[in-house]
Amino acid sequence: MASLLQSLSDFPRRLAAFLDRPGFPWKGFILGFSFAQFAFEGFLSLRQYQVLQHKKPPRALEDEVTQDVFDKSQAYGRAKAKFGAVSNLISLVENTAVIYYDFLPRLWGLSGLWLARFAPARFSGEISHTLIFFFTFNLITTVVNLPTSYYSTFVLEEKFGFNKSTVKLWVTDMLKSQALMVVLGSPLLSAFLKIIQSTGTKFFYYLWLFGIAVQLFAITVYPIFILPLFNKLSPLQPGELKTGVEALAQKLNFPLKEMYVIDGSKRSAHSNAYFYGLPWKKHIVIYDTLIEKSETQEVVAVLGHELGHWSLSHTTKLFGIAQFHMFYIFALFSIFIDNRSLYQAFGFHKEHPIIVGFILFSDALAPMDTVVKLLMNILSRKFEFEADEFAMKLGYTTELAKSLIKLQIQNLSTMDADWMYASYHYSHPILSERLGALGWASAKKGSVSKSVDEQKPLKTADREL
Repeated sequence: MASLLQSLSDFPRRLAAFLDRPGFPWKGFILGFSFAQFAFEGFLSLRQYQVLQHKKPPRALEDEVTQDVFDKSQAYGRAKAKFGAVSNLISLVENTAVIYYDFLPRLWGLSGLWLARFAPARFSGEISHTLIFFFTFNLITTVVNLPTSYYSTFVLEEKFGFNKSTVKLWVTDMLKSQALMVVLGSPLLSAFLKIIQSTGTKFFYYLWLFGIAVQLFAITVYPIFILPLFNKLSPLQPGELKTGVEALAQKLNFPLKEMYVIDGSKRSAHSNAYFYGLPWKKHIVIYDTLIEKSETQEVVAVLGHELGHWSLSHTTKLFGIAQFHMFYIFALFSIFIDNRSLYQAFGFHKEHPIIVGFILFSDALAPMDTVVKLLMNILSRKFEFEADEFAMKLGYTTELAKSLIKLQIQNLSTMDADWMYASYHYSHPILSERLGALGWASAKKGSVSKSVDEQKPLKTADREL
């Protein structure tokens, strides 16, 4: 037993020594996977693009949507697919250039010169150096990606009637995001580095506990201090909707504290609803676009689905999986943190910055994360079916089905998907699968889509909530 325990304790050290192989082509490995992933995802996108050229809706939706709605959905899907292909190609070119031209060591050296020239002597050291490096890299990345971000918002989304934002609001959001990155990122990144520097080879335990604390803190702070910087949250006013949701929460023993309406229409016409908060105090947030385009009981049905995730412990399970995922990432990083061959392959011959090691380690870990993404999407789709079944058992089969159809129509979501593409990319089942599981049968062809088309947009203030 003692020898077994000793062998297990020595395993990380032996693995680290095995992976630290002088001359190992880490750069070629990471670039090779980037190109392989690009090719694989491109292959999946081509399969999906063929589905997006279909002229008729899938059989399960023939009685749910009109031909006009289906044509618009297909056109929107093709436009997003083309944009995705171009943006993915741009990202691949950018990533290749960063690696091939040793951008990271150049920027690290330049940020070190800035630190030495402009910062007081007390700010010398790896933490200050890392902050300058990280925020400069983030700023450059943001600027480089401005054209694709602008096109997505003001060309693609505008063309199909979803964009409600203005250039001023778009710029303001970007500046607020950058400011928050500096204000919140500085102490978090500093703590991340300090923990690694101070706790030795077992730093990943302390880093994991720190990560959990940060997540719990974010759950509390984000809706109170950060979300209001971008959106307005208004208390849901007394009325049929509030009464219905409160009755549902009481029935399920959901610890409801407050309900809000968020001005999602400020930026987009897409709809949604969600809840957040600590286990003993939850808040429900409903998009104004969902309220404006849905009947009261349909909104309650959507929330019945969302509360199903809570009642079935989906949120707890996903939180637990996320913690395990974070732990194994930090544990694996402890094996790579001193990997000289990895640093040297990317031009870091004398210095081995922790943040650079984490970036390179993340790139090397990408193949495993691709598998994790696939498995998580499979689990997520399973949870969605279970939450739909939960709402159905509450008696909301018809209302949930109609709401799902309306959301599909309003968002022009893709109504059919290639099975390989969906397995890899989709966290939710496609509409036809969900309606089939609900046992939904429409009484009149296109009745729901016609009601959506005929419904006039309402302002939240014009409607009793």
